[in-house]
Amino acid sequence: VQLVESGGGLVQAGGSLRLSCVASGRTFSIYTMAWFRQDPGKEREIVARIAWSSTGGSTYYGDSVKGRVTISRDSAKNTVYLQMNSLKAEDTGVYYCAAGPSNNYWGQGTQVTVSS
Repeated sequence: VQLVESGGGLVQAGGSLRLSCVASGRTFSIYTMAWFRQDPGKEREIVARIAWSSTGGSTYYGDSVKGRVTISRDSAKNTVYLQMNSLKAEDTGVYYCAAGPSNNYWGQGTQVTVSS
């Protein structure tokens, strides 16, 4: 499975960004994807996760982003999105897309910089 992120950039505090993660390869084996964030010198932290199955799905959000971000999926495009609103300076970091129950696959990351 290959993952390619896009949508990062520079935005002012209070602004919005939508990140995209396109999956390719053996995507039929994937039932969960997530977004992580990492700042230099800090541990990678989970931002949001989405899981799906034939009977339903679920989402999870990290405490620091609850109420400000939404994770969604377009199955036809094998794409997961992260809509981020009311961005804060502390949201700055490299955002990585991961796939698989144990985050088996990772993308290269996309930089998000929020200026205050």
